[in-house]
Amino acid sequence: MASILSYIPLVNRLVAAGESAKKINIPPVEVHTIETQPEKRPRTLKHLLRANHVNHSVIYHNLQFDNHMPHILCSAYLLGAETAQLHRIYDEESKYLEPWKDSPAEVVQDDWRDFLGDKRYQRAYLDFYEDALAIRYSYDWKWVVEEYLYGGQEPLVNCLIGGLGHPLIHLGYAFEFDNREIAMEALVMASTQYNYLHKYFDYESYTTKPPFSSSSPLELLEKLSKDKRFDSLFKEAGFDNIELLFDRHEQLVLEYWNAWELTDDPVKEFRESQEAAVALLVATVPSGAHSFNFFLCHVLTSSHAVRILLPFLPAKFHVSVVRQWWLLTLAVYIAVLRPKIDPDNISGDLNGKTWTYVEDRALNSRWSASDAHYVKAIRSMQQAARTWGDVHDRYLAAAIKFVDEFEGWVH
Repeated sequence: MASILSYIPLVNRLVAAGESAKKINIPPVEVHTIETQPEKRPRTLKHLLRANHVNHSVIYHNLQFDNHMPHILCSAYLLGAETAQLHRIYDEESKYLEPWKDSPAEVVQDDWRDFLGDKRYQRAYLDFYEDALAIRYSYDWKWVVEEYLYGGQEPLVNCLIGGLGHPLIHLGYAFEFDNREIAMEALVMASTQYNYLHKYFDYESYTTKPPFSSSSPLELLEKLSKDKRFDSLFKEAGFDNIELLFDRHEQLVLEYWNAWELTDDPVKEFRESQEAAVALLVATVPSGAHSFNFFLCHVLTSSHAVRILLPFLPAKFHVSVVRQWWLLTLAVYIAVLRPKIDPDNISGDLNGKTWTYVEDRALNSRWSASDAHYVKAIRSMQQAARTWGDVHDRYLAAAIKFVDEFEGWVH
């Protein structure tokens, strides 16, 4: 089927759909199409995802929190959870979620961009996208994504890191499970959490030559951790620092954002970015400290989402989406006051433990049914190991440290 888009905008200019772009060529993960599988386990997951979609809003608690139900259900399913455990996860997560509420008005084709960034319109956006799905695209959700995510002068795909990367993460699960309910929710998230971050990817003027550069994210993060210009920006770590960072210190963060070079081997640079994502979550925690950071977890799970999405995204958006992850990473790292990344915090002694041990902890610890971020983080590390191979068991060692020392999140 030919593309419905003849031109797709990139960095504030029209780019012909056939024009070459720097593709990050990695193999796709296995797609788990549960819609038609007859076995009980995939049927259970399908029913629970649909129940969540019908019963629970995407954003809740005074429009502050995101619905992570698909994240934990799908992650647990991929780690081997049986039907009883999937039901237990659903029951636990549901305790905190809320029903849909009517929006102030409907969203229609002529004004659908007018309400971007307004979370009060989450129900209206859901109805809008699902109407398009049913009426114009015969329930083929990927065509809805193509029109509304990739199309237009300032495409939604250029702001998937709004809301701490939740639209990006949600979209990854939609593609990995070929699931239209999750896909429609991802579009709702992308629409309601659209914000100022889009401009860095829509407008070429923000991409400038920096005073230094490196192809290694970890090298740049190490330099950033020692950069005294950041020492007195914030008194305390916290999510609220992110918006203040861009409002008051934009040039500082853009300096490091532009410093990461994606060379002629972007696959290598992307692999190193995934290594950096694991290190940020795990190697910043001294042995016995149990202080895994909630916001750094989003750096890892959004990196995992990029890994899932790259084989499915149009090539012209590959570098843009990876650079979105990098901008989010820098913002979060600065916002949590740049903890030292020390490889020695991850022991190379596995004590005979394997991924089977890690999977068991993911499914049978006290966090398994109630902490989506705990389960997602484990799944992200496991998939990174499978994607790149686990030389010297570094991903496994990080995952073991995480499951052995995790006692809840610090914010």
